[in-house]
Amino acid sequence: MRATIGDLRYRMHEILKALGRNERVSIFYHGQLKGILTAAPESSATQVTEHPFFNMKPSQTPVEEEMEALRGGRCCALI
Repeated sequence: MRATIGDLRYRMHEILKALGRNERVSIFYHGQLKGILTAAPESSATQVTEHPFFNMKPSQTPVEEEMEALRGGRCCALI
């Protein structure tokens, strides 16, 4: 589909329909090609259970000790 700057302003609904049909939309300004719009790829929704932290096992150490181990002593230099 070819579209001008005016089409972007006044016919955005038609441009969005074209993108919904996976068409490429060429944008022209004063007769010169300025850009090409393409439809975004379909997002693959992931499940929460696929997140790497989902299967973490509870730790017996206190949170403060865990945080100090993660920080590696860098926060103590600021005090």
